[in-house]
Amino acid sequence: MTRRISSLLAATALLSSLALTAQEGRSRIEGKVLIPDTSIEQPEDIGVRAHTNHKILIEPAGGLGPAGGMSPNQLRAFYGVPSAPSGGTIVIVDAYHYPTALADFNTFSIQFGLPVENSTNATASGNTVFQVVYAGGKQPRGNAGWNQEAALDIEWAHAMAPNAKIVLVEANSASFADLYAAVDVAAKIAGVKQISMSWGASETSGQSTYDSHFNKATGPIFFASSGDTGGKVIYPSSSAYVVSVGGTSVTTNATGGFTGESAWTSGGGGNSAYTPRPSWQSGVTMTGTRRGTPDISSDADPATGVAVYDSTPYQGYKGWMVFGGTSVSSPCMAGMLNASGASYANTTAFLNSLYTKFLSTPKVFRDITSGSNGFPALAGWDYTTGVGAPMGATSF
Repeated sequence: MTRRISSLLAATALLSSLALTAQEGRSRIEGKVLIPDTSIEQPEDIGVRAHTNHKILIEPAGGLGPAGGMSPNQLRAFYGVPSAPSGGTIVIVDAYHYPTALADFNTFSIQFGLPVENSTNATASGNTVFQVVYAGGKQPRGNAGWNQEAALDIEWAHAMAPNAKIVLVEANSASFADLYAAVDVAAKIAGVKQISMSWGASETSGQSTYDSHFNKATGPIFFASSGDTGGKVIYPSSSAYVVSVGGTSVTTNATGGFTGESAWTSGGGGNSAYTPRPSWQSGVTMTGTRRGTPDISSDADPATGVAVYDSTPYQGYKGWMVFGGTSVSSPCMAGMLNASGASYANTTAFLNSLYTKFLSTPKVFRDITSGSNGFPALAGWDYTTGVGAPMGATSF
């Protein structure tokens, strides 16, 4: 009997491994960029589950970090991120279990001189720098593509806000039911100020039923990636209760200093098919009567991507890699807001302030006027970068 049970367990493990391998086989390479299977929306996913928004550059890049990825100091300088202490907690919501999250987080932190988590227990509530929370109360199964997403998210939220505690909430799966249940857990974590969601999905007519997860009278500011398909709108980025974060491409000089910024060709953006235009967008020029995305943007182009450390193998890739996609923009923007020290009652209050500042004192944002994602980058608000890119704490 024991032998039979062992054989059944081994067979189950093999089938699970083959299933994951088959999923990884859905990834694809476009030029010099690997797009993981988790970042590709399949027809059967629509209306059921979310996808990630990260891409991997598979050649050396020109940044100052390992593998040529941009370093935290570079991005902090590009966007005028304050060096003054920030605080509170930034929560990252992702799917599945990331077994080496604590070790990878500390490897990244040591490399760039950032605070490390001294606890050896990732789930200990007393951790002061980094903690993992299981949204469903127990450890989910693993998924290498979502591990990459989580590595990117926790490391770059930390890079922008070194003095904030980073909490990774792991949903049981990438289904909407599990991810939004994880969002509810995230919103109740003590001290949470910002929540970043680097995932999303094609819009559907019933998406407004999920708005209640973000529409809080008081609570954290929700950020979501605008997506990695040029000119396409995804949810929850298109929710009126979420900050939609788009993507740009930066240029640097020989010493890694910022020299310019344009719209990233694959950044998501456009008019929602279902969400009415919120009052805080009434003053900007756009077509139609629906919510426009994105709201604000930062570096997302894999060619100017960021250095990420993930020790979990995926299609032969592990260790230091260069990541792009609007999955970079969302946690970075959450970290920038945290570092600014600005405080708002909820996401609507923050978006009201963001658009009021844009309309009254637009020089607090870098206006991106070159490039296209299918929509042209224009002077003022547009469907490529929203109000533009931040230029210091005054942007927030």
